[in-house]
This record gives sequence, structure tokens and C-alpha cells, in this order.
Amino acid sequence: MQGFFQLISTAEFLGLLDRFPPLATERVPLARGLGRILADEVTSPEALPPFARATMDGFAVRARDTFGCSDSEPALLTIAGEIAMGRAGSELALLPGQAATIWTGGALPSQADSVVMVEYSHRLDERTVEIQRPVAPGDNVIREGEDYAHDAVVLRRGHQLRPQDLGVLAGIGITSVAVHRRPRVAIISTGDELIPPERQPAPGQIRDINSTTLAALVEECGGEAVALGITSDSPEELSEACRKALALPADAVLLSGGSSVGRRDFTLEVFARLEHTEVLAHGVSIRPGKPTILARRDNIAFFGLPGHVGSAIVVFHLLVRPLLRRLAGAADDGLRRIRAVTSEQIPSVVGREDYVRVALHQEDAPRRVTATPVYGKSGLLNPLVRADGLLIIKRDTEGLDEGEEAEVLLFPGHHPAGLATY
Repeated sequence: MQGFFQLISTAEFLGLLDRFPPLATERVPLARGLGRILADEVTSPEALPPFARATMDGFAVRARDTFGCSDSEPALLTIAGEIAMGRAGSELALLPGQAATIWTGGALPSQADSVVMVEYSHRLDERTVEIQRPVAPGDNVIREGEDYAHDAVVLRRGHQLRPQDLGVLAGIGITSVAVHRRPRVAIISTGDELIPPERQPAPGQIRDINSTTLAALVEECGGEAVALGITSDSPEELSEACRKALALPADAVLLSGGSSVGRRDFTLEVFARLEHTEVLAHGVSIRPGKPTILARRDNIAFFGLPGHVGSAIVVFHLLVRPLLRRLAGAADDGLRRIRAVTSEQIPSVVGREDYVRVALHQEDAPRRVTATPVYGKSGLLNPLVRADGLLIIKRDTEGLDEGEEAEVLLFPGHHPAGLATY
């Protein structure tokens, strides 16, 4: 089966992804929550902190008892006792003219409203302390509920959980969270010339790197990758691999290779012949990645990706990642974008978007970043390692001149050497 190759824009392709709803929710313990997307708003079941706490070692006092004091005229206060760590502040109530020894994190005694730092005090004996600096109510204290009041919104729906978020949730007694299920993604590499990485290639053979690369990309953006191995350029084998993906069951299927319109490109035919499957797109006006395919069976997405790993990576970031993030409940693709100026002229053709691999360098001028194209022949792999991101040339632009500014899509988790963080 050949044909159907009708180019659509990136925006039109991304619009097709709206047909796939986010996955169902599940509740997971905090230990498994890192990187997951919240399915519900989280509110605090209690005030945090649950009691007023000292932020410094020193003496808990009534602020009014320190007003007007100084090094030359210290306030003399009676030491009423000590608030031991882990003890309730209500166990001790300060009377006028009294102070209590307290440690960082300790609960304020009743009637105390501030803490004098230990360096601004001098203990005369076991019962008396000189206060050499005045304090105002609330000084060196975290009030009850100052972090989060009871029922306050802590995290919004759609938020991706970070380590600090998990710590806050633990601090308010929440031990599990409702999140969207991780999308399960089946990965299939096709090509008669491909062998597994552990084998030694014979003449004419190459190791499969797409499976490893795509699986890592899936995991990095929050999915669960299931590599189904290598298939030959055979419609029958490709169909069987797709059936295995459906049996997992997979939420998305990535098939790399065979997406163009050559004599041995069968991906479109295989997708079209799968029962209850609709081909939504074949061809996107981008370079690289023009022959990308999107098909749908129920809520399962089938992607036909280019066989060249560099092109497959570009298509993944532009078109696959947004879907996986959507399935996982995220509101965006989670990629960082910056502005950079070109170090040389970069040609392009009006009518398509070009995504050019670039290395980035921080100039001496504040906040000025230079993008240098990382060119290489189609089969070379080292440009993938040398590139920091993708410079975007819009479809209505006939290339960029040297020194022209453009948007660069940074590869996830990558911080280019010499590039300042803002």
C-alpha cells in the first residue's frame, strides 16, 4: 500500500492528539510519586507547622518585655524553664518578665510570641538572663499555619511531582497521591539489516539503536517503555508485532522504520489493515520527520517514525512526547525553550518547519547565547551527542542569516557547557 502521503502542519498534527484523552487515575504511595502528574488538587489536612516554632536557638520571650533594651541597658528576665525538643509548648506558660530556653524547631511556650537569638543574650545564672536586643512579635518564629493553613491548596491538579513536593506532602501527613497512570509504550524496530546490540554485525548489518533510544526517551518523559524487539521488513511480522503491542495492552505504539513510501515501507499498510484502526495522518511538513504516521485504534496511538535515529529523536520530541505527556495528565510537553542567535547562515525552504541540531555557547554579552549547527551525514551518530537542542526555523522563513535570533528547543535534562542558567 502506497500513497495517502498528504502533508499537514505541526499544529494540525498536534491538534489530532487532542482526540486521545488522559489515562485513568490511580493512587500511589509517595515513594512512587516522583515525576508523576497529579490527577486531583491536594489540600492540607492540617496546619503546617501545627504549632508555633522557633527558627533560632535562644530564649522564647514576650516581645513587650524586651522593648527598649540594649547592650548598655539589658532587660533582665527570669528563666522559667526549657522547652525540650519534641515537647508541647503548652507544658510551659510564660508570665510577664519570664523567658524560656528554646532550640531551633522547638515549640513556643504559651504566651511567648518571639525568640531572642542566643548571641543577643547573656546568662547571669541558672535563673536569670540578660536580653541585649529587643525583638518584635513574630521575630525568629514560624507561626502555626504560616506554611499552609488547614484546607489550603498545596498542589494543583496537573502538577508534576518533584522531590520537594513529596517532602511537603509527607510533612502534612499525606502518604499517597492520586495520579494519572503512566502511559505504557510499545517500541518496535523494523529492518532486515538490524541486529540486537549484543551481537557482532556481519557485513551489511547494523546494531539496533532505535529501541534503546526511544525507550529512554519514553522513560524520561514519564512513560513505561516495553521494547518488543526487531522485526524484518515484512507486513506479516509487523502486523504480529502490533498485535503483541495491543495485547500488553499498550497505550501507544512506536514503530521506527518503514514509514515512507518506498517499496519496502510497510508501516502505513500495516496500520491501515489493523482491525478498527484509523490512519489520521501520513506526512508532516517538517524536516527531519516528513513521513511520520499517526493512526488510532480506540484510545491507542500508533506512530510510524523515521528509521534514522536522529530523525526519530526529533519526531519524538515534537510529536510523540506531547501525546505521552497528555496521556499522563500534563498540560504541556515539559521542554525548555530559549532564544539564541545563529553563528552562521542556515538555509531552509519556505513551506516547512526545519529543526536543526545545534550546539549552544554562552557569549560574553549578558544573556546572549550563540547556536552553531551540528551537521553530519545521514547515518552518522556523533552529531546526536554533540547537539544541545533543536533550532526552529518556521515554515514561512527562507532560512536564517548569521546573527539572527531564533527559538531553540533544549533536549530534556541537558544543560549545555558554558551556558548560564537564568
